[in-house]
Amino acid sequence: MASDLLGKSGRAMLDALASGTTDPTVLSDLAKGQLRKKIPALREALTAFFTGHHAIIVTEILAKLDYLDDAIGRLSTEIDRVIAPFADTVALLDTIPGVDLRTAQCLIAEIGVDMTVFGAAERLASWAGRCPGQYESAGKSAGGKTRKGSKWLRLYLHEAARAASRTKNTYLSAQYGRIKARRGPAKARVAVEHSILVAAYHMLDRDEPYHDRGADYFTRRRDPAHHARRLAAQMDALGYDVAFTRRETPPTDTPKAA
Repeated sequence: MASDLLGKSGRAMLDALASGTTDPTVLSDLAKGQLRKKIPALREALTAFFTGHHAIIVTEILAKLDYLDDAIGRLSTEIDRVIAPFADTVALLDTIPGVDLRTAQCLIAEIGVDMTVFGAAERLASWAGRCPGQYESAGKSAGGKTRKGSKWLRLYLHEAARAASRTKNTYLSAQYGRIKARRGPAKARVAVEHSILVAAYHMLDRDEPYHDRGADYFTRRRDPAHHARRLAAQMDALGYDVAFTRRETPPTDTPKAA
């Protein structure tokens, strides 16, 4: 009936029930906004068996929820005070798709802001346990399990990857969809977590905001000219001088209309 039981309307009805009001007409009249259109249905739904015993239980639950809300507010104020010197860095990480303000604060709390401690993005990913493991037996390499790494960092990256996978027209959502189709959602999520962490490393190291590669990155990567340049760079690294010449594609004969 109500999408949010603890919204303004729901909370008002629960408080009234806890205080001893059980008249469905009075309770349904506490509805606010769009929910008032459902007053007849609310009146029918609120016609139920509700005793003093139930009122005590509801009162205790609401008191716990109020305490938790107050505690979250106090802790949030303290976090904002402590993280204030790094406000610019938090704003920087907040530009990554899937990373909100609180996640950015948590990332800084776990990995810090000085990336020279790690020396390379790959080392940070390895330390965090957000890169594929490697297992070798009888001369054959196979993917292994990822190391556990930091429990809390893993949790924050998990939530960020879930949010990033739902974004529209971003590299991270495209990466998730591409890997999910071939290797499943779990491996796709870890890959996105790895990408977020690597991006965070370079952003903190260079003091630059996030630059999205775009949702069409994997399509553009298949461009023949781009692929040729990549092969040329690989051959150059091996010590070969290579010159590529593109063949002219002969025009296709199209039948004339009758």
